Amino acid sequence: MSKTYHRKPEVLAPVGGSEQLKAAVRCGCDAVYFGLPDFNARRNADNFAGEGLEDTIRYCHNAGVKVYVTVNTLVMDDELEAMHRTVDTAARCGADAIIVQDLAVASYAKRCWPELALHASTQMAVCSAEGVRKLLDYGFVRVVLARELTLQEIRAIVDETGADCEVFVHGAHCMSISGNCYMSAMFGGRSGNRGLCAQPCRLDWKIRGKDHALSLKDMCYIPHMQDLADAGVCSLKIEGRMKRPEYVAAAVTACRQALDGGEPDLETLRSVFSRSGFTDGYLTGKRTQDMFGYRTKEDVTAAEDVLEGLARTYHEAPDVKVPVRFFFEAHAGQPARLVASSGDDKAFVTGPEPALAMMTALSDEQVGRSLYKTGDTSYKVWKITCSIDPGLFLPASALNAMRREALETLEKERNRFFVKTKRDAQEPMLPPYKAPGTPQFRLRFETAGQIPDVPEDAVVILPVKEIAAHPELARRFGSRLWAELPPLVYGSAARDALEQALTALPGPVQDAVCGNIGTVFLAQKAGLRVHGGFELNVLNSSAAEEYRSMELEDVLLSPELAFAKMRKMKGEMPRGAILYGYLPLMKCRACPGKTGKGCGSCTGLSKLTDRTGKEFPLICREKQYSEILNCVPLYAADRTVPKLDFEELYFTIETKEECRRICGLRAEKAPADFPRTAGLYFRELL
Repeated sequence: MSKTYHRKPEVLAPVGGSEQLKAAVRCGCDAVYFGLPDFNARRNADNFAGEGLEDTIRYCHNAGVKVYVTVNTLVMDDELEAMHRTVDTAARCGADAIIVQDLAVASYAKRCWPELALHASTQMAVCSAEGVRKLLDYGFVRVVLARELTLQEIRAIVDETGADCEVFVHGAHCMSISGNCYMSAMFGGRSGNRGLCAQPCRLDWKIRGKDHALSLKDMCYIPHMQDLADAGVCSLKIEGRMKRPEYVAAAVTACRQALDGGEPDLETLRSVFSRSGFTDGYLTGKRTQDMFGYRTKEDVTAAEDVLEGLARTYHEAPDVKVPVRFFFEAHAGQPARLVASSGDDKAFVTGPEPALAMMTALSDEQVGRSLYKTGDTSYKVWKITCSIDPGLFLPASALNAMRREALETLEKERNRFFVKTKRDAQEPMLPPYKAPGTPQFRLRFETAGQIPDVPEDAVVILPVKEIAAHPELARRFGSRLWAELPPLVYGSAARDALEQALTALPGPVQDAVCGNIGTVFLAQKAGLRVHGGFELNVLNSSAAEEYRSMELEDVLLSPELAFAKMRKMKGEMPRGAILYGYLPLMKCRACPGKTGKGCGSCTGLSKLTDRTGKEFPLICREKQYSEILNCVPLYAADRTVPKLDFEELYFTIETKEECRRICGLRAEKAPADFPRTAGLYFRELL
């Protein structure tokens, strides 16, 4: 039975610049998120920097609005010091939390800024209670769940973990599961994982007679916000840090209206920005062709009629002010006393001793006239209480001075909570990396039928369910047979089936390959040795060591990392690289291959075509999600490869004979006799 939750979730607004900030705060958000110039997933937004950052955060706090700073991109070793400075700036200026993808960022923040809350970015693709538990154990206090979850799945995660979970409720949908998209990076070196996605998916891809097959409509869960609140979600997040302030005003207003029980103005919201309308397909579990859409000329022109009105909604709205209560005392023979309070914060000031009144005695009304003059401060008077002995006098100038001093003191007291102290924690000195003389050889196959004769010391990796279907492989390979867990596991039924499969693994299989923090948890729970898959997106030495601290045996480095960067990595965590494979460019829960009739006669292997006519394989993963592979395989076995602990060939759609031939090419370090790409191994990743 589901639990009942009574807390009201926050409305979390995207802020790409000062105008968006004003729109978000004045239209009633509870929190904002924005980036600094570097290490945030919207590096092309205006973002915030410089001396004004502290004033920006104070402006939010004075309005009762929390601030979360995005430090949510992947970092390379030569960027670690700059990343440290970014985290330092966010913490010193009073940010309530930072949003993080890379464990190198989380590790530094935990070590040096223990008072700074950590929120796990949606880029970590957390789609299960196990993933949430693993991150809570690590030190995160909030998890931004993957955008592809249903309401039932969200509710189950919150029920099982009791965690603070944040959910996107409006804005653009990435076609790929966040953190699992390498398309922009592979095509042009602009990594979505580093905040510079070029959005090649929005171009006109085709499949099975359908155009714009990789473009989803914007999500809109605003009609479901009360359902999400009832499910225990703590934060309702709007996407759109690259959007104009009128969009922010419309989205925040609609969310506020819905959450407060009113009727949200979705028509204005649709006019200001949409892609052929909105979709709630992920939340409702209706992942049909109705989810797909793209930005049309009509969508663009619709905004013209609403922008001016939306601009007025936040330009003409007053800044949100903090309610303050005054208690004033004036007694004969004692200094006058004024207490200013806001919530649990209080400020006490004293003034001159009142004199005996020669004419008009001090009254409640006279005190009120002075105390109500809060002017351009952050405060509005909620209540004034006075205790005044009769026959006393105090000039208005003294009352005004006491008011100014009380509000200044209260301001410092309220902001004291946000001031954080950096711990003098020594940076861990990682030892130089020492590679073995001969790297281990690993072969990842899609099916048992692909496996040719392989070297006696090679590791064979197969999906866990393929091993279950072919237990004889355990007799053939023994402990050299490893189980690959699906990187994405949605819902309790899929999790229970996976746990059952892990329990039923043949005895010799003691190792698992995991590309998601949730499956790491499941594999360790099953008592298996865990090896990190490339989907963990390890680009630096610190992140590798953090996974080592989680008791992973080794990690497959991200294919976005150049060989030159791999050579400079430090630390004791064993690591390896993919030298061959049709690399997955995207993982998609809304399958682009579906038609109006659903899966139809699809065999599980289709082809997408880009605008140049190139064909990209599309693989169905047991109807849990689909995977878009590159149109040509990566092949780098004939190049000068860094000395690493292991090298992997990643087979997916190849025949058994093709697998045999490519193994032979790798053994001889021979050039490819087929069209290939070297991926990003010899390119600069932006």
